[in-house]
Amino acid sequence: MNENKVTMVIAGLGGRGHDIYGQYALEHPDEVEIAAIADPRPDRLELARREWNIPPERCFTSAEEMFALPQLADAAVIATQDRQHVAHAGAALKAGYHLLLEKPVAVDIEGCLEVLRLARQYRRHVVVCHVLRYSPFYTTLKRIITEGRIGEVVTIQAMEQVGYWHHAHSYVRGNWRRADESSPMILAKCCHDMDVLLWLSGRRAQRVSSYGSNYLFRADKAPEGAAERCLDCPVRADCPYDAVRYYLESDRTSVRAGRVHWPINVLDPNPTEETIARALREGPYGRCVFHCDNDVVDHQVVNIDLDNGATINFTMSAFTERCYRTIKVMGTHGCVEGNMDLAHLTLHDFFGHTEEIDLNITDGSMAGHGGGDAVMVKQFVDLLRSGRDDEMQSSIEHSIESHLVALLAENSRLDEGRSLPVEL
Repeated sequence: MNENKVTMVIAGLGGRGHDIYGQYALEHPDEVEIAAIADPRPDRLELARREWNIPPERCFTSAEEMFALPQLADAAVIATQDRQHVAHAGAALKAGYHLLLEKPVAVDIEGCLEVLRLARQYRRHVVVCHVLRYSPFYTTLKRIITEGRIGEVVTIQAMEQVGYWHHAHSYVRGNWRRADESSPMILAKCCHDMDVLLWLSGRRAQRVSSYGSNYLFRADKAPEGAAERCLDCPVRADCPYDAVRYYLESDRTSVRAGRVHWPINVLDPNPTEETIARALREGPYGRCVFHCDNDVVDHQVVNIDLDNGATINFTMSAFTERCYRTIKVMGTHGCVEGNMDLAHLTLHDFFGHTEEIDLNITDGSMAGHGGGDAVMVKQFVDLLRSGRDDEMQSSIEHSIESHLVALLAENSRLDEGRSLPVEL
């Protein structure tokens, strides 16, 4: 291994593989070099090839083709679709790669355990991209709890506010709209949250129950006269989910306003008014949100009973203006609450003391899950450069329980909220 630089291959050139991990390599060429890439979409492959100066013979149309060759780099980024993760992770581990594995690890617990088994068999690092553990917001919160400043944790209440536009983009029109093609939303979107909440508690989950449904995004909720596509819709001016306004016309969010990164570049990797208009006419992101083939929830609550009698209550909802997380941790000597979007925590103890903790760094380092993306990749690179055998805090061993809890929450939701035991 090159002691000064880690080489990586990337399987999947979407919003995570290209925009996060590939961008880190561009910004830190002294640390990371992209050696090969794989994606079935020719336009994505060509864009990345030019950006990272990849030889054509190192550009593959499938992860299977890339991992069938002798090992090309130190590590592999697996950022393909949810249901491909187990096969691609297994192929990469057998080929000799360490892994940076996008969540979810798998869409069932058997797949999670298979990746764990292979990681142990081939003695490779598998770091699951539970990036919230690496963000200053949650690491500070964890330190406050560990130091005993609020006593013993009894109750955790958290909410993920998905954002109306993000939900429409990813979970109604986009790749994660159907559980049978990707995974349940509580796993695809919120295994992050299951992971960080269990980590903060420092306890094991004992029982799980859950309720939720697709309340709004279905045909019987469509406004009268709504068309199949927003470009053809006579009532789109009164619809907050109008794709034409959001992607093409808005002075805040659209390509016309100069937006060319996520989520605009999901419609076309080279966003212009012409390419986005064509995508709205021909592709999935121009569809009416009430006439899509989605089946995942737009709101869900999860209750977790911990092994010491403490509890966690988590709510996910699409019906918010912005995308952010809030949390309140209540203990025997005090409580601490925070807003991740504002990067702010407030601690109150039961002796009348209050402390405001401002984590709002303005140098740009808080971008990407509150700064967690960059910190995670940096720590992964440092681990490989050092040759150490120790584990990162989101290794595969640490990530299994969160997936099991999310999967049980979905089973409970489908079974009228029945409380289910966590057995791992």
